[in-house]
Amino acid sequence: MSEHQEENILRVSAGSNPQAVASAIAHSIYESRSCKLRAVGAGAVNQATKAIAIARGYTAPRGLDLVCVPGFSTIDSHDGQISAIVWSVEVR
Repeated sequence: MSEHQEENILRVSAGSNPQAVASAIAHSIYESRSCKLRAVGAGAVNQATKAIAIARGYTAPRGLDLVCVPGFSTIDSHDGQISAIVWSVEVR
């Protein structure tokens, strides 16, 4: 993954506010019709999943039906490599 692509990924943590993440997803959808999220750990995955569901409600009044495709990614960290869940969110 290039450094430029890295900037387009919303990183979600266990402490992230789902409504705030949903708003960021919706804004990204309005601008580019797609968004990527990344979460490490069960709490972060939970918050990201809630945010995607909330974002669907934000975009629906504009006629945009969101779908997401989950996957895995490996991230280099100071402790070595760790696995992350990633979602590609786009307009159906």
